[in-house]
Amino acid sequence: MKRISIAIAAIAAVVVALLTAPAANAATVTAAFTKVSDWGSGFEGKVTVTNGTTSSLSTWSVALDFPSGHTISSSWDATRSSNGQTHTFTPPSWAGPLAPGASVTFGFNGSPGNFPGLAACRLNGGNCSGGGGTAPGAPTGLAGTATSSSVSLTWSAPSGATSYNVYRNGTKVGSPTGTSYTDSGLTANTTYNYQVSASNSAGEGPKSGTVAVKTTTGGGEPSTRRAAPYLYMGWGNPPNPATVMNATGIKWFTMAFILSSGGCNPAWDGSRPLQGSADATAIAQIRAAGGDIVPSIGGWSGNKLGPNCSTPEALAGAYQQVINAYSLKAIDVDIENSDEFENEVVQDRILNALKIVKQNNPGIQTILTFGTTTSGPNFWGNRLIERSKALNANIDIYTLMPFDFGSSNIQQDTINASVGLNNKLKATFGWTTAQAYAHQGVSGMNGLSDQQELTTTAAWQNITNWAKSNGLGRLAFWSVNRDRGCAGGGVVSHCSGIAQPDWEFTRISAGF
Repeated sequence: MKRISIAIAAIAAVVVALLTAPAANAATVTAAFTKVSDWGSGFEGKVTVTNGTTSSLSTWSVALDFPSGHTISSSWDATRSSNGQTHTFTPPSWAGPLAPGASVTFGFNGSPGNFPGLAACRLNGGNCSGGGGTAPGAPTGLAGTATSSSVSLTWSAPSGATSYNVYRNGTKVGSPTGTSYTDSGLTANTTYNYQVSASNSAGEGPKSGTVAVKTTTGGGEPSTRRAAPYLYMGWGNPPNPATVMNATGIKWFTMAFILSSGGCNPAWDGSRPLQGSADATAIAQIRAAGGDIVPSIGGWSGNKLGPNCSTPEALAGAYQQVINAYSLKAIDVDIENSDEFENEVVQDRILNALKIVKQNNPGIQTILTFGTTTSGPNFWGNRLIERSKALNANIDIYTLMPFDFGSSNIQQDTINASVGLNNKLKATFGWTTAQAYAHQGVSGMNGLSDQQELTTTAAWQNITNWAKSNGLGRLAFWSVNRDRGCAGGGVVSHCSGIAQPDWEFTRISAGF
């Protein structure tokens, strides 16, 4: 065990700094942690407390939160008490006041090695970096519910909290601003341990008690699986949705498109208001008939929110306006073209915004829809998936648009692209095949695509059967407006360009 000499210790203090001097000087007392050495099976650390004020520091209390799995085996030049992963240090009985301008250190040995650093440091309940103030206490009432691949947490706010930190098995996985968080991408039938801490400008407070939550068995989310073909009220002689629902049995529609009406302001097609428009009327008709909708935000063309909203927080605010307008259960971001899909900054902005949306709206389903090659996602699609994992965006459904890639066999190419996506999701998230398929969707194009690719009703029936048998989470097509027969009609907005009964693609989709 290492010791500092009594002569030095007489002016020494303990781990991180706390100030009892006048409040005006509080910001200049600091404490800093250093890892002195690490030998694989253990490590040595020290804390230096510096009194930069003009008054003596008579006493202090420093609390260090260790990452999960690391413990202290011995310590010196401070009195230590431990409670779980929190180790609190106060001056030893022989220590005197810390003089103005003076510094002291204390140390400890711990195990195992490869110590990554402190999870949190508090000096007299405030910030170890000298910010002053008092950090909030520990959140209370932490509770969680689970599906096969996610855990939804709630807790009660301590006084003074402005944000939170969520820890899964000792590792920080999220930083919500509200008192709820959904942790997604988990393994079925597995127990996870969670703690939550609160933060403010003074620093991070102590962690809550631990709650253990076990995910359910199975890899799918059958309660949220849905067929929702696109309906566009600004184009293509839009039908009355209730008429289509009565004729086909479909219950959900994906409504297109939410764009920017200027800056970071959402509107249908960038021009029709969220309320009082044909879109709002259609939504009311759908709900009156027992159905519901998912708005599609973005698309191939138009002035989009992703590039216009300057920060993830602003973009999440725009999404929230849409959610609040219709009390939504799900939102879809159709991320396409060079302004969003092929733009790293905007990709990350959208992912971070959806992460905020998920944190602030427990239970909402978030969907990403993007193009593909015949064998699976391209470079930009792969990046989108990888970044969603890295940013903990908690995306529920990744939907491919398997068309406009020169296919001569849409049915097989749709399956091949979906298998490619499945492999990518498994490699990125560690999911099983079934879990990955539960997080996948297909959004096709009925009849003739823009490139004259042909999807017959028979091919769509086979695609629907395949998607259903493999447990995919979403099925859509572009669009209900075009789900009317017009053999030889070409690629037009109000019919499919092929011979078919009206609403046949929608009827097939309803069987999903």
